[in-house]
Amino acid sequence: MNNKKQSRSLNSFFNWFLHKWSSEPIFSTAVALVIMIILQTLALGFDYASIGEWFFTWSNNWVNILRNSAAVGLIALGMSFVIMSAGIDLSVGSTLVAVGAVLMMLIDRGPNGILINLGITGLPAFFLAVIISLFFGYFLGNLNGLFITKGGIPPFVVTLATMKLYRSVTQHFMQGYNPRVPMDFLAISGFEIGEYRIMPIIYWLIIAGILYFVSKRVTFGRQIIAVGSNQRSANLSGVNVDRVKRRVYALTGLLVAVAAIIQVSRIGSMDFANAGSGYEMDAIAAAVVGGTSMSGGRGTVMGTIFGVLIIGLMNNLLNLIGVPPFLREAFKGLILLGAVLMQKKQKAN
Repeated sequence: MNNKKQSRSLNSFFNWFLHKWSSEPIFSTAVALVIMIILQTLALGFDYASIGEWFFTWSNNWVNILRNSAAVGLIALGMSFVIMSAGIDLSVGSTLVAVGAVLMMLIDRGPNGILINLGITGLPAFFLAVIISLFFGYFLGNLNGLFITKGGIPPFVVTLATMKLYRSVTQHFMQGYNPRVPMDFLAISGFEIGEYRIMPIIYWLIIAGILYFVSKRVTFGRQIIAVGSNQRSANLSGVNVDRVKRRVYALTGLLVAVAAIIQVSRIGSMDFANAGSGYEMDAIAAAVVGGTSMSGGRGTVMGTIFGVLIIGLMNNLLNLIGVPPFLREAFKGLILLGAVLMQKKQKAN
């Protein structure tokens, strides 16, 4: 009798699990994240002198994962909003480079520094440079939105074009120019709390919290879902579809600018040829793995955070087990394909 009850309980749990897995993207993403955490913990091993030493290594590894994921995590938040509106943004990596170049020219402590030549130095210079960089990122994102809405050009074509445009123009103007970032500016990302440099993580989580509130409590968040679900119905309901789309791309540009500021203040420089390369792939993968539908109309901030963590953990895990660098991108491609196939199955159900 007890065996029959246990069997029925197991069947009920299995059916419940399958239903949640197939119908709720956030649930399947959370399960995948838990599995990745277990695998990462096992890959680190337990061959340590004490539990304290193991925990120190484990926590250090997690801080590194989160800190390295912060910039892509910010961009992924914007990308998820873009995809929820049934769009795409391939220009995020190039936008990061362009904003980074402007930021470095502003704060350059050499003879070519813009602000130093205007007699503005120290904290006022840093504050002004950050504000200008944020505005510039917003402007570049809004430019994408204008081409898409006013020009009537598909998002893929527009952002593919601006991906080439932003990076090539930046490389042209920055060739032979090596800005020197003031050491004090590095405190933006390098300030230590305890023994850890976790400021990039804090910036990411604060902005994620704000965007979570926007997606749940602000009209703009609901309008994004409405536009992505059915643009014509949203328009008939009184939603200004073009304005929503422009704001989504402008928001993404703003978030990319924040990521650029974090990158420059972490490293103190920027490789204008390669910086941000592949960020569009990582951001799209994180958003889709987190349950954002590629056809628009569905997605959550929390799911995107989980997706970023899964991608970050996967990179760390592949590094720990010694997978060659060139093959790591293949795993991201497989995860992306699997996530899209799962979405199609969920729609069929």
